[in-house]
Amino acid sequence: MKNTGLELELAQLQNVYDLITEFLVKYSFQLLGALIIFLLGLWLAAKVANTVSRQLEKHNVDVTLATFVTHLVRILIIIMIAIIALGKLGISVTPMVAAIGAASLGAGLAIQGMLSNYAAGVTIIVTRPFIVGNTITVKGVTGLVKDIRLGLTILTNEEGEQISIPNKHIIGEILHNSFANKLVETHFNIDYKADPQQAIAIAQAVLGSHPSVDANSPSQVGINGFNSTGIDIGVRYWVPTASYFQDKYQINLQIWQGLQQAGIQIPCPARDIRITERQED
Repeated sequence: MKNTGLELELAQLQNVYDLITEFLVKYSFQLLGALIIFLLGLWLAAKVANTVSRQLEKHNVDVTLATFVTHLVRILIIIMIAIIALGKLGISVTPMVAAIGAASLGAGLAIQGMLSNYAAGVTIIVTRPFIVGNTITVKGVTGLVKDIRLGLTILTNEEGEQISIPNKHIIGEILHNSFANKLVETHFNIDYKADPQQAIAIAQAVLGSHPSVDANSPSQVGINGFNSTGIDIGVRYWVPTASYFQDKYQINLQIWQGLQQAGIQIPCPARDIRITERQED
């Protein structure tokens, strides 16, 4: 019985060996040809991708977009070479392509949000509504653009917080781009007895001497309106987003000190309260 079992195992191994040998003899040239085609395809994909990368760099195309296009070209060439290599082996790629298409449709529905972010990222990189270093405001969020990726845009603020916004929430929304600076709008009251021209001159002098105020965007100081307590003086100027609050607080202090030195008072709201006694009959 033992000899019979051993002979059966040896016969099975011999059959496997014969099948492998027959396959190699019959398909060895096809396997070698497919392997050579695939290796040449990898070399060609790398060569074409490097050429595309150099051309994009030569024309100063955005780095993120250039990387995306380069990888896409390489992947497409590898896929085409793989189809050719499979055809060389006699494998029909039609059912495989249909299966890949069906799987891609299901995967596309599953990752629809991710794909929409990538599509929006490509749109941002191509159309350039903003670049790294700009200050943008979108959907009530303001920050300095630190990085633009295919899926999201990263902002940072003066507190050092990192704000990640999916790109699909940027495209199609109202976008404010103030480049590297941010607008400061403030106002203060002066007494009706004070000279508004003197107060305006003090504010303009402070803005003109502060190093952070953008000289390329002229500051604006003037009478903003009138109210029950005094004359409302409005002040508008631009400072770097990275030091927005720091500069604003410093300038407010310097304006107040200038008003104090000039004897211009900032009036406080006052109310007259009268108490009347009711006389009893």
